[in-house]
Amino acid sequence: MDAPHSQPAAAADDAPAEEKRDPAFAERVKSGVIWRSGSQLFGQLIAWTSTFLVIRMLNPSDYGLVAMTGVVLTFLDLFKGWGFASSLVRDEKTDRHKIGQAFAMLLLMNGALAAIQFAAAPLAADYFHQPMVADLLRVQALFYLANPFTALGHALLVRRLEFKTQARIDLVAAVLSALTALACAYAGLGVWTLVAAPGMLWFARAGGYFAAARLWQIRPRFAFAGAGTMLRYGVAMIAVQMCWFVQSQADVFIGGRVLDAHALGLYTTALFLTQILASKFVPPLNEVAFAAYSRIQARPDMIQSAFLKSIRLIMLVCMPFYFGLAVTAAPLVETFLGEKWTDTVGMVPILCAAMPLMTLQILFAPATNALGRPGLAVKTGLFGAFLMTAAFAAGIQWGTQGLAWAWLGGMGALLAVTVELSRPVIGVSRAELFLAAAPGLAAAAAMAGIVVGADWLLGDLGAGKKLAVLVTVGAAAYFAFLIAFARPIVEEVLGLFRPKREAAA
Repeated sequence: MDAPHSQPAAAADDAPAEEKRDPAFAERVKSGVIWRSGSQLFGQLIAWTSTFLVIRMLNPSDYGLVAMTGVVLTFLDLFKGWGFASSLVRDEKTDRHKIGQAFAMLLLMNGALAAIQFAAAPLAADYFHQPMVADLLRVQALFYLANPFTALGHALLVRRLEFKTQARIDLVAAVLSALTALACAYAGLGVWTLVAAPGMLWFARAGGYFAAARLWQIRPRFAFAGAGTMLRYGVAMIAVQMCWFVQSQADVFIGGRVLDAHALGLYTTALFLTQILASKFVPPLNEVAFAAYSRIQARPDMIQSAFLKSIRLIMLVCMPFYFGLAVTAAPLVETFLGEKWTDTVGMVPILCAAMPLMTLQILFAPATNALGRPGLAVKTGLFGAFLMTAAFAAGIQWGTQGLAWAWLGGMGALLAVTVELSRPVIGVSRAELFLAAAPGLAAAAAMAGIVVGADWLLGDLGAGKKLAVLVTVGAAAYFAFLIAFARPIVEEVLGLFRPKREAAA
């Protein structure tokens, strides 16, 4: 009989039972949080550094063109089949046959997506009145060929809670992508820089997951008898993602017909700055949360406690970023992006006010999905899709500022609906949710007030020097408020990074 390490599918099959018997399960989840959040933060620091350098070398119109292709990419990406792979994470047991079926589904769907995008590229170019969009989309169609290997390898590693391996793969891919972006920008490739860098990221991750999960040992199985549960779960996840696509891409879809590439590039860059945490930091933590919730789905009380704790800790990290970015937008944009991006400054504070609402809203789905209620995420997603589309359609009358205000009003209403629909399923009260988010909110608001005062006192100090002072003052004020008024929560956060002490014999 082969050794366990040479049988990735068998290891995946045994994992859930092992988790239930493993007394160190909480430590494994904590390790997962540390590795995923730490690697994501480090990887994003690398990406942000290269992004800010590249932004200074490219033009807003380059980002506007890529934003237009992004609408098509994001829409077709909904059908890449990650839900089929994710169903392997939630299953109590799985086997090589199910994994092979998931692999086959992924290969078929992503091959079809590549062909569809290549054929539809001229139609997208005609819609946006930008011929260059067709050329970009044809090259970007190759990205889908990496999806089957990334999705399946990722799911098998998550199922086994091997977040350390996953983190290493993502870090290496982030470094390669950043180097590619800098090399292409310096070479004067212009908008193609924004195609080559993500392309490197997609294929580097695919290669890493292919090797780590030993996917060469898994044979795709194109006979789909008995795959009904996997198909239903995958379709439900596609529906959720489709709703998310509409609510997150409707602004570019609507604005792309009204705004020129330059104005659209300014708007999408402001959105990029403010969505950094919500789109890059929170989703990896949701992966850990979903895997953990799935292992304890028979213990609703544990899910309730873990859910409130995740809100408390994530809000503690996100709130100072959003509030700090809102009150330092002017010196930050001038320092890191340059004068040609100063028109983004007016949009940043509005978008920063919307992002805490968005961050909180996306924390609900992993818990309700793990509890076997993916339909709930579909309902909230449908509401969000209609709401945000209507908000953007109204907001575009006032240009890019109107789109920013649409984010704020729409996300507030969507969060309210999500809370009311999800609370009974998870089993938490409004008061518990408020108390979980309150420490980060209160400390960040107080910090922002102090930073605004410091900004006024500093007067006409240069942008770079002013930003350095304001960041220092803000960080010191935030931690001082937490230590003075929420010390137990600080201890809770620090406890994540302390090694567990063995009980005395």
